[in-house]
Amino acid sequence: MEKVTHVLEKVDMTALTQSFQSACSNEEFKNYIYQLGASEEILKKYTSSLEDGFQEYSNCIHCKNLETCKNKVPGYCYTPEKDGNMIAFSYIACKKKQKELEKNSYKNNLELFDMPAEITEASLKNIYKDDKSRLPIIKYFKEFVDKYFENKNPKGLYLTGSFGSGKTYMIAALFNEMAKKGIPSVLIYYPEFLRSLKASFQTNYTEKFDYIKKVPLLLLDDIGAENCSNWSRDEVLGPILQYRMDSHLATFFTSNLTLEELETSLSMTNTGVDKVKARRIIERIKQLTETLELVSKNRRD
Repeated sequence: MEKVTHVLEKVDMTALTQSFQSACSNEEFKNYIYQLGASEEILKKYTSSLEDGFQEYSNCIHCKNLETCKNKVPGYCYTPEKDGNMIAFSYIACKKKQKELEKNSYKNNLELFDMPAEITEASLKNIYKDDKSRLPIIKYFKEFVDKYFENKNPKGLYLTGSFGSGKTYMIAALFNEMAKKGIPSVLIYYPEFLRSLKASFQTNYTEKFDYIKKVPLLLLDDIGAENCSNWSRDEVLGPILQYRMDSHLATFFTSNLTLEELETSLSMTNTGVDKVKARRIIERIKQLTETLELVSKNRRD
């Protein structure tokens, strides 16, 4: 039995050696594996995997773009590395993929609540500048960024205007630029956020609420479109605005309503009309923001 086992081992090693020598007939492959600094005895045990790694390495050399990547995991190369008496393999992002990851790393500073993911691609350079109604907003953005990094606590923006005019896109573009400079932000579709918050009473309500209150940049998108209640106005919106006002945290709003129309909307709940509490909310918004209007053609069509 010992002799049989010994013969089988010899045959196996012979096959490995032959396979290894055959692969090394390719001078490029040979240079590729020997730069690992491992002995031939170690290398030959991983011939098949090394050939896979070399093929992906070769693919990368001739790759024109990520869309035409031929590797098993697009954008990544199956890469060997000497690890003691072993060869370890891992998927390493290629230069093109690394560049893409670095380009998109700012998205780690963006948190979306029921907002379309493509909003993270919004860019100031892509804002339509053929519409003169946008110019005051673009001017405000520039001043906001300058003041923010001069620690001058600039006010946020209450951006009102027509449906589909691009209000959300414009503020998202600003937030994306700030994210690239390391500033975290949260963009919230406000009506849905209220429903989500109410549903979290038994789970993470406090955590979610506190996070919204304290994030450096906050957008409450489409405020005024929600069904106003005493709870949403007095227990949610009021405390958020008060905290952010006291802490000088930049707060942004988009709405199809003017501030006067929003005040009327906030005064009416299912329990009656309360103009005093609605006025209190509006005063906080005025303390937190400048007001600009964007009336433009519907660019969603």
